[in-house]
Amino acid sequence: MEYGKLYLVPTPIGNLKDITLRALEVLENVDTIAAEDTRQSLKLLNHYKIKKTLISYHKFNENTKSNEIIERLRAGENIAVITDAGTPGISDPGSTLVRKCIDNDIAFEVLPGATAITTALVYSGLDTSKFIFYGFIPRDNKSKEEITANLTSRIETIIFYEAPHRLLETLTFLRKGFGNRNISICRELTKLHEEIMRGSLDEIIKYYDENSPKGEYVLVLEGKSKEEILSEARSVWNDISIEDHIKKYIGEGFSKKEAVKMVAKDRNMKKSEIYNYSIDL
Repeated sequence: MEYGKLYLVPTPIGNLKDITLRALEVLENVDTIAAEDTRQSLKLLNHYKIKKTLISYHKFNENTKSNEIIERLRAGENIAVITDAGTPGISDPGSTLVRKCIDNDIAFEVLPGATAITTALVYSGLDTSKFIFYGFIPRDNKSKEEITANLTSRIETIIFYEAPHRLLETLTFLRKGFGNRNISICRELTKLHEEIMRGSLDEIIKYYDENSPKGEYVLVLEGKSKEEILSEARSVWNDISIEDHIKKYIGEGFSKKEAVKMVAKDRNMKKSEIYNYSIDL
């Protein structure tokens, strides 16, 4: 008997119209749909008059339930995986099944579709050429410290998810760890009360100090600017004189000419200016 096939099917992140014709076709034709929340998924399926057997597949039963799904696929069933919103496997169940399909040589197909990540990124007006998606910020302080250590120096735009009851705490954490950077706050994307706010962290924190957060949020944080990087690089040399700076490089084996060039770059100064400090060295 031939194995069945697994389909990872993105569903709308809010507006029920944001589903592809291909996704609907797959949901119509599979034998079973594995849903993160069967009650939530029924709203979508009923809207499109799709009647299928639903099984529960969420983060609390993912490890055990994935084995059952693999056995169903081995028996020839075609199964779709959907989450409450967006693409399975991205901060939602799905990646475990993908790994098990690969290990068991079972075919699977990932459909393109709605995701809050790229929607919020484009809305932000920040740099879209390079970005990092982190997901939800952890609760414990040690993991938060790791975020600060790993991400504060990154120039890429950084994207987080957050729940309303933790929004102000998270914004305060970002302000402390990353400074007063620009941020875009995307609330209830594609839904009736969609709202996009842009500003500095100080401005956004002030707003939410006075207004209670409601709905689900995507936070898009500006990466470290080139100006900030240059400023920090220059500040390293503020405590030593230009002469000592030149001597440092000469002591490391560079020629005086090379040292002058490197010091000029470090301090964002002209080589001719630095050269005057090297004459008597």
